[in-house]
Amino acid sequence: MDVFIANFGRSNWAWPQCVEKQALVVMDDVRLHKFWQQGDKDGYIREAQKLIKLYGGVPIFKSTASRWFNLNDVFKDTNNDLWVHREKEVIWWAVSNGLPQTFETIKDPNPISEPTDIHVFYKPCSKWSDKNKLGQKLTWSGLHPRARDFLFTEGTCQKLSNSNAAYALALINGEDLENWHSQPEWELKDQKSKRKQVLQFDPRQKAVHRMVRTALDTVSASGAMSSTVKKIKKSHFNNQHEFEKYVNNLLDFQEGICALTGIPMIFNEYNDNEFTCSLDRIDSDKDYEAGNLQIVCKFANRWKSASSNYDFLRLIKCVQNQSSEAWATSYLDAQ
Repeated sequence: MDVFIANFGRSNWAWPQCVEKQALVVMDDVRLHKFWQQGDKDGYIREAQKLIKLYGGVPIFKSTASRWFNLNDVFKDTNNDLWVHREKEVIWWAVSNGLPQTFETIKDPNPISEPTDIHVFYKPCSKWSDKNKLGQKLTWSGLHPRARDFLFTEGTCQKLSNSNAAYALALINGEDLENWHSQPEWELKDQKSKRKQVLQFDPRQKAVHRMVRTALDTVSASGAMSSTVKKIKKSHFNNQHEFEKYVNNLLDFQEGICALTGIPMIFNEYNDNEFTCSLDRIDSDKDYEAGNLQIVCKFANRWKSASSNYDFLRLIKCVQNQSSEAWATSYLDAQ
């Protein structure tokens, strides 16, 4: 049994339909769906980048379009898999079944750019439950801090690793979780969490605020040290509120996935800091402006430094492929 973390539609607009129809829900732009039906992933990505733009007219990321394409297959094929969903302070779960999916075509209630029609697919599943199999309520605040890292993501339908999936299954079954909680890394996470001051804002809001403040502080320092730094960084946003709104939307568009590595990012700095979301300028020679920003894992931002986006993505792809052919092709392409 595989375990998926579910997020149904941008801003989670389809969740009420999931409960009402006892189903999993996924949607696909009607202008792109024919490419999936034909099995043409490259065509799907190419058309998505041509039609769908972010703020500033920037095409959506290839990684995002690729996930959309794959998501259709995930929903078509899921059977006897556990799906876990967070709705505010409540954790819900359901198990997919082998019944065929149904669909309808509607106006996208939350389009990325221009209004469009979408196919909405309903994959049958068991009745959604907010209790474990012993009848105990499943609450977000009741989760171990480390479990929150992988039981919630802004990404859509992320599949958990084997170890994290085993924890999720034990949680749903109402089993004793002490074997996990007593591990050193879990205990350390719990200690760090307790040392943190409780703030008003949720982790996502705090992450957006932190990224924007870091960028504005960099801009401020750059101007103050203009005689000693080589590159003067500027912000082209009118104010901090406008900047934060842009970054918040960017986080939506990327579905919480690092634009460079494809890894789901986290918001809480006291968890694994290397996977915390970080604001990156795509072209380091340009300013903080619409069209030149992406959100990445902190470690990826540090590794990339002032490298070009193309070169860094090329190297990341080589590492991910882990094959001599990939390294050779990368080397030849660079010549």
